[in-house]
Amino acid sequence: MPKIAIVAAIQREVTGLLKNSQRINREHDGRKFMFFEQEEMVILCGGIGVEAARRAAEAVIALYHPVLVQSVGFAGALQSNMRVGDILVPGVVVDASAGSRTEIPGGSGTLLTFMSVADAKQKSRLAQAYSAQAVDMEAAAVAAAARAHGIAFRAVKVISDEMNFDMPDMTRFVDPQGRFRTMNFAGYAALRPWFWAGIATSARNSKKAAAALERYLSDHRTRNDGAEAKTV
Repeated sequence: MPKIAIVAAIQREVTGLLKNSQRINREHDGRKFMFFEQEEMVILCGGIGVEAARRAAEAVIALYHPVLVQSVGFAGALQSNMRVGDILVPGVVVDASAGSRTEIPGGSGTLLTFMSVADAKQKSRLAQAYSAQAVDMEAAAVAAAARAHGIAFRAVKVISDEMNFDMPDMTRFVDPQGRFRTMNFAGYAALRPWFWAGIATSARNSKKAAAALERYLSDHRTRNDGAEAKTV
């Protein structure tokens, strides 16, 4: 069985890691999941948001019994010196909704898990309030699942949008299962040409970020020395 479990939100974040994987459909708690199995690692793209991340983490833990669970994927910069493609391996994950902090031995910096996509003004407020380097929508939920089962946890995030970049509010296009309604968003954006430049920039940034994340994880894929996370 794979020793390392990676939980991402969407396949676009980890597309490079899925090469040479065996796709396996398995069920947990009445839900179906597609796992990408490799010799030492299993990857699950469980959906966007904390609830989807929690369900995904619980499923991969129950079915694969890994020794390390990693929350992997995109994050938005909360510091002006962070650029698209920069990697953050945080030492602290802060859950904005619960107010809890998960300490991760060996990491550096702070990752904030927030319930919605942040625009530039919101990023500035979050940076001041939490002194965090980046913001995502899933890591705290994965950390909580790992902690509940006494499993080591680690987060690896890549910056996909910089601090001054306004992300369009796309949470309205995420269904209850954490899946992005691409066609609904495309129809919405088609009628708003002022979105087009930002969407094109976001697509380029995502591609660059995914490539940087693949390089980092490929170089560190044998690392499984995470320690059990501690919440304070």
